[in-house]
Amino acid sequence: MSESEPIERLVGLLAKLPGLGRRSARRAVLRMLMQPEALMLPLAAALREAAEAVRPCAVCGNLDTRSPCAICRDPRRERGVICVVEGVADLWALERAQVHRGLYHVLGGTLSALGGVGPEDLAIRPLLARVAEDGAEEVILALPATVDGATTAHYLTDRLRPTGVRVTRLAQGVPVGGALDVLDEGTLAAAVKARRPA
Repeated sequence: MSESEPIERLVGLLAKLPGLGRRSARRAVLRMLMQPEALMLPLAAALREAAEAVRPCAVCGNLDTRSPCAICRDPRRERGVICVVEGVADLWALERAQVHRGLYHVLGGTLSALGGVGPEDLAIRPLLARVAEDGAEEVILALPATVDGATTAHYLTDRLRPTGVRVTRLAQGVPVGGALDVLDEGTLAAAVKARRPA
């Protein structure tokens, strides 16, 4: 076993993270190795703690150390408004922008005929149950402006229509092909405020 194997393994693992290629991962590893007590050991402990403590919320799908998550437990949230997002990154982006004071529902993806993702692969049944049981007044479809996002929005609108809940979608301003988690707060704020019926 060569001395560089642990380094290369660490570089390879970090390079799998979004936004980090091999060069960036190599720089991060070098920085951590130069200060193991200050950077590497605390990072290793934080990673272990998060891996053991963080889990999906049984209600909305957000990640938290408790279930229901802090958002679902917060009594100040507008309980009659549920914002449906593709993934947790989108939920976090909307929370950073501070434009939605209701609840969330993470689908876990979008419908995709090419990708083999059907309604049974997403958290659609739990969404329909929440709307029926909790008496939601509005469901905001905050899905990506892609073909799969539009397909999912149409499908959800059809499934939600019999419940009588008001279904809205984010307004223009979210670029076609864009993902919510990379948009700036101003664009997200404008899109949420100018939402329209689906």
